[in-house]
Amino acid sequence: MTNRAARIQASLQQAFAPAEVMVQDDSAQHAGHAGAQPGGETHYSVRVVSPVFAGQSRVARSRAAHEAVAAEFEAGLHALSLRLLTPEEAAKS
Repeated sequence: MTNRAARIQASLQQAFAPAEVMVQDDSAQHAGHAGAQPGGETHYSVRVVSPVFAGQSRVARSRAAHEAVAAEFEAGLHALSLRLLTPEEAAKS
């Protein structure tokens, strides 16, 4: 069984065929907060760079990312911090 970060990364890669995908477990920073679990794997930061996002609003991008990892939310994922960019937007940042 793979860890949650690897599963999130695989789901995002499948959904968006990204040029870049980064998944970071931030759970230790949220210890004691709502949704935090002793074993971690509850809070993540995600950066995805994909041409799929062209022409989409931030809300549409966020909804698509949440849909891609819906199974993880059902299995205990509590929070995602999302940075979802087109390749052109990523080049500017």
